[in-house]
Amino acid sequence: MSELLVPVAHSIERDGFAFVQAPEMRALLEREGLRDWDSFARSWDDLGVDTYMADGGRYRRRRFAAFRASSEGIRRKPHQPHYQSRDYNALNGGIARWFQPITGAAASHPALTAILKSCHELFESLTPARLRPPSWHVELHQFRIEARSGQEGRPTPEGMHRDGVDWVLVLLVSRENIASGVTSIHDALKRPLGSFTLTHPLDSALVDDSRVYHGVTPVEPLDPSRPAHRDVLVVTFRRE
Repeated sequence: MSELLVPVAHSIERDGFAFVQAPEMRALLEREGLRDWDSFARSWDDLGVDTYMADGGRYRRRRFAAFRASSEGIRRKPHQPHYQSRDYNALNGGIARWFQPITGAAASHPALTAILKSCHELFESLTPARLRPPSWHVELHQFRIEARSGQEGRPTPEGMHRDGVDWVLVLLVSRENIASGVTSIHDALKRPLGSFTLTHPLDSALVDDSRVYHGVTPVEPLDPSRPAHRDVLVVTFRRE
């Protein structure tokens, strides 16, 4: 494992999560070829409305893709639905949800390639050898949470939750005219372990989903007269 990943791994082993700030995350990703970040971030301007929101909200936009990660590399899978059981998502789970696919340009972008390679190296090393699978099922979610005057946006409308996977990355892409959006981490008994705010592009939360719950407070516009949104990339790894 790269020396740059060692402190991140130690945090996750000790606490069940790590908060990695933008400068450290950029250094990690540049090792794997991160470049042209701005064009990758602009792909969040072309997301479809999430029509599956059981709370009736239309404040979330998203695209989705699935990959396989193994020693042979990281390859995109045919487009498929996203599914969570109601055990993990009581609000929107229990059905196969079909979202617009992540575009080919975004899926092959060097920024995303760097993110996936770094996650694969980290999560593989954190998984005990006896549990390490030949390949991982990887899901990617591009999220935009919008907020307007009188209408908050909810990054995690299901509340404090686990995703039903092994490992999770939440990486901030941008915050525009946004207040709040505090990430909280809780243990298996839902006792608080820590909280922080993803503020700068590339600020990241990495989570051992088997050990901790995570959630994010609703967001509101700082200036109600202007557009407001919070963009994140969520990457999950699950043993196949």
